[in-house]
Amino acid sequence: MRRSTIRAHGLSILALTAAVPMLLATPAMAQSNSQGPMTYDARRGVFSFAEGLEQALPAVVQVTTLGQSEGPSSGENEPRPISSGSGAIIDASEGIVVTNNHVVEGGRKFTVDLTDGRIFDAVLIGTDKATDLAVLKFDATGLSEIEVVDSDQLRTGDLAFAVGYPLGLDQTLTMGVISGLGRSGMGDRIEDYIQTDAAVNSGNSGGPLLDSRGRLIGINTSILSGGGGGNDGIAFAVPSRILMYVVDQLRTVGEVKRGSTGAILGSLNAERSRDFGLGIVRGAVVESVAPGSSAETAGLQRGDVITRIQNRPVSNAGTVAATIGIAEPGTRVEVVYLRDGREGRATLTVEAPGDRPVVVGSEVVIARGLNVRAAADGLQVFAVEGGSAAAGAGLQAGDIIREIDGVAVADLNGLAGALGAAGEHRLTVRRGDEDVTATLGG
Repeated sequence: MRRSTIRAHGLSILALTAAVPMLLATPAMAQSNSQGPMTYDARRGVFSFAEGLEQALPAVVQVTTLGQSEGPSSGENEPRPISSGSGAIIDASEGIVVTNNHVVEGGRKFTVDLTDGRIFDAVLIGTDKATDLAVLKFDATGLSEIEVVDSDQLRTGDLAFAVGYPLGLDQTLTMGVISGLGRSGMGDRIEDYIQTDAAVNSGNSGGPLLDSRGRLIGINTSILSGGGGGNDGIAFAVPSRILMYVVDQLRTVGEVKRGSTGAILGSLNAERSRDFGLGIVRGAVVESVAPGSSAETAGLQRGDVITRIQNRPVSNAGTVAATIGIAEPGTRVEVVYLRDGREGRATLTVEAPGDRPVVVGSEVVIARGLNVRAAADGLQVFAVEGGSAAAGAGLQAGDIIREIDGVAVADLNGLAGALGAAGEHRLTVRRGDEDVTATLGG
C-alpha cells in the first residue's frame, strides 16, 4: 500500500530517497541536520520547522489599545478596548515591541499580553503613518526577542510564517511562501512590501513575518481581499530593511526624518506610458526638480522615468521614496532612467530633510503631503503622501483645488503662499462633479 501510494504520485523509492535523503539517515544524523533543506525530527518521525520557530514564538505578543469610553463606568470615565492586534519583541532588554500604527491609533493606554500569561502596561514611543509602524515599550523580566535579518536577502519562493492573534484566537502560526517582493499600490507613500500567501487575518496586524528559521523578515500590515472581507491568500508586510530604520528613528528622535533628493515624483501608469511612447507600465516619473537640489545637480529632468534604483526595479514613486527615505544624508544613490526612449544613469546624493512646509519646483508644489501641478482645468493634486496632513484630510489624487480659506487660487505661486502660512487651512476642491471641502492641518 505504501509503495503503490508513492508510485500513484509519480515517484519511485529511488526518487523519494534522492529528494528526502534524511528519511534513510540515522536518528543522530537526522537530528543534526539543522542546516539541511528541512529539519527531520527522528524521534517523532516527522519533518518540522518547530525547532527554529519555537524560539521566536514567546516574543510574539498581543497588543490591546484602549481609548476613550463612551460613557461613565462605575462613576469614572475609564478607557475601554478599541482595537487589538499583534506585535513582536525585537529588544528584550529594553522591552521594545514593534507593531502597526493602525493597531495603536487613537489609543490612550496600551497593554501587552505575553504567551506565558503575563500582561503589562506599555508606553507608546512613536508612530510612523507612512509605513504603518509603531513602537511600544514595557518593563518586564524574562523576555524573549526575535532575531531580525536583512529582507534584501529574500527570494520569491522562500517559505514564510505569519504569527499573531487573529480573529480573537490565541497565538496562531500560519505558513506560506514569499509570493512577491517590492509590491506597491496599497496607498501609502513608502511602498516596498513583501507579499505572502501565509494566512493573515484581522488581529494579525503588527505581528511578525518569519523565515523558516524563525527570524523576523517583516511586519504584517495589510491583506488584499476580493470583497468578502476575509483572507484571499494575499498579504503584505513591511520589510525589515525599512522596519529597522523606522524603529531606530522612533527610538532615538521620536519621529522619522526622511532624506530627499529634490526630485518630485509621480507614478507611471498605462495612460502616461502611452503619452511617453514607452512599452512599460512600471516606473517613477520625474514631475519636477527643485532648484539647487541633488536631483538637479545629477541632471534629472521633468519627464524622465526612473526604472531602477540601487539596482532594484522601480514599481512606482513609492519604491523610490522607500529607498531614499531610509538613506542617511550624504548617501549616493544610483538610478537608471529613460529619457526620450534612451536609457541614462545618474547618481543622486541624499539630502537631509528640510524644515520648509512648502517645496516649490519649476512646475510642481509640494505642501503638507499634497503634490500639485498646473493642469488644463486648474491646480491638480497628482499624489498624496501617505501619513501626511493631506492624507488625513481625505484629499485625493485628481482633486482640483479651487479655494483656500475662501479665496480662489489660480496658480502655483498663490498655492505655495497660502499653504506656507502656519495653522489649519480650509480647502475647497473639485472632485468629479461635486465640490468637496477639507481641513488641512499643519
